[in-house]
Amino acid sequence: MSVHKDLAMHAKKQNEIYNQFSALDQERESYIEEAVSLCKQGRPFTIEKINKVTDMINRLPRLRVIPDRKNVTDEMIEDYVKTL
Repeated sequence: MSVHKDLAMHAKKQNEIYNQFSALDQERESYIEEAVSLCKQGRPFTIEKINKVTDMINRLPRLRVIPDRKNVTDEMIEDYVKTL
């Protein structure tokens, strides 16, 4: 019986980590979209919020389904906008 409880607890913990990742990843994408939008308008933008959330994602316990995210640079945003 304790094996079943251990497995259930392990699955619950993994699910919690994945849910944290999912929420942070959505937040990160929102900040990226904001920076892209500002850049397209020729307005100043910042990558600080993007990279803060990126660092939070990369500090989560590793699960196979959670990929590392790269920090974003101003140049990455500018280069992406040029392709639009």
